[in-house]
Amino acid sequence: MFQKFWENIDKKVFIAGGLFCLVFLIWTMVAPDQAGSIFDSVLSAFCTDFGWIYLIVVTFFVVFLAYLALSKYGQIILGKDGDKPEYPRGSWFAMLFAAGMGIGLVFWSVAEPMSHYLTPPYDEGSTTESASLAMRYAFTHWGIHPWACFGIIGLPLAYYQFRKGQPALLSSCIIPLVGEKHANGILGSCINVLAIFATVFGVATSLGLGAMQINSGLHYVFGIPYSNPVVFGIIAVTTALFVTSAVSGIDKGIQILSNINIVIMAILLLFIFFAGSTLFVTNFFVDSLGQYLSHIVATSFWTDPFGESKGWLNGWTLFYWAWWISWGPFVGGFIARISKGRTIREFVIGTLICPVIICLIFMSIMGGNAIHLDMNGVSSIADSMQNNLSYALFALLDQFPLSKAISFVAIVLIAIFFITSADSSTFVCSMMTAKGVQNPPAPLKIFWGGIEGAVAAMLLYVGGLNALQSATIIVALPLMFICLAMAAALLRSLRQEFQ
Repeated sequence: MFQKFWENIDKKVFIAGGLFCLVFLIWTMVAPDQAGSIFDSVLSAFCTDFGWIYLIVVTFFVVFLAYLALSKYGQIILGKDGDKPEYPRGSWFAMLFAAGMGIGLVFWSVAEPMSHYLTPPYDEGSTTESASLAMRYAFTHWGIHPWACFGIIGLPLAYYQFRKGQPALLSSCIIPLVGEKHANGILGSCINVLAIFATVFGVATSLGLGAMQINSGLHYVFGIPYSNPVVFGIIAVTTALFVTSAVSGIDKGIQILSNINIVIMAILLLFIFFAGSTLFVTNFFVDSLGQYLSHIVATSFWTDPFGESKGWLNGWTLFYWAWWISWGPFVGGFIARISKGRTIREFVIGTLICPVIICLIFMSIMGGNAIHLDMNGVSSIADSMQNNLSYALFALLDQFPLSKAISFVAIVLIAIFFITSADSSTFVCSMMTAKGVQNPPAPLKIFWGGIEGAVAAMLLYVGGLNALQSATIIVALPLMFICLAMAAALLRSLRQEFQ
């Protein structure tokens, strides 16, 4: 049995990817102070020298995908002509949303708008102007740009996997540029190893955030102390759960959990919307949407050349762009896996429009209520954020009726998003080390699930949120150039189809 398993593994990618992750774990465990210091130094250099590249390239992703959807290429099916979608549209959307940003959205839905409102990138905080600015930037960070980072990888993977019959690997997507010999050789292996490394670090960031917020919720509801041992325990338990879900497969695990989570999220949102400042939130959403759309070009290219933000740009926009790019291989890979039979136009609409609307509504209801409460003298949310950003959500929920019950619902929501995100990434890492097969073996899922949980724990151990952010930005830079190569290769292939 072991021999058969080993024959189906891409040994170069598995050994190199696993070895990199294990070496990182040992290093951070043995020398946490040194690891944290190196993270900070490299992060500072990357943001100073390459920040402008992130802004230009991520905006290009948006334009490129919009062009494909609106062009003659939009009618091309991601599969053979006549193939039908494998999953119903509702389940398809639920799975791509849960994998895309569910856990991060819950964490930052209160913390980010409040942070920008209290400490805006420029001018004074805690004003009506900073409130408007806060939601505009929250919309920017959770709007079209992040989903473009997923689509720029997911679309080529789906096209080459289902229409051209290639393995579900990033290296398959550059064959039109470098040829099969190089794509299947050392170059291709390096690309796939980098994709695994980016996936592990990108997911570890979200797992760390999710574990911190679950601990905050447990402290609020049950009085469980907030501490590193508890956070590590949460990571261990949830890792076991998402590995179990991953082993059970997409139909039994991810699809069911994603559908459940959409329902829970809708219940939470409706309760906060009607129990909170309904009219204010509605007006705030419409106004913020207008601000976002009217300033989208300016905010997409703002590099802060005069240093007005005093590090705000690096800590927020550049971190987000790198975070979304690092999530690209696993979210894009997973969306590609479930998108067989859909057209390019439907794929782009499903990734750039529909989930963005949900994200903006979620951010407006949660963040808008928090800002409104603070502007009317309720300072507990801002005070709680001084100690730990993960308390922000539960400090908001504490202002509503049935606060304990609704906080428990929020904990369940976070936990299931935690499981679905990690489940999806485990599935994709396993695919990339099993020669791109659509249903990788269970032992691989167990291995990569354990690695992801361990990396999340170690990153929190060496520096908390700062270490998570630093590692993400570092890994994302080379991956960004691979995304550009994939876009060029896809365009070449699409043109050949019409010739």
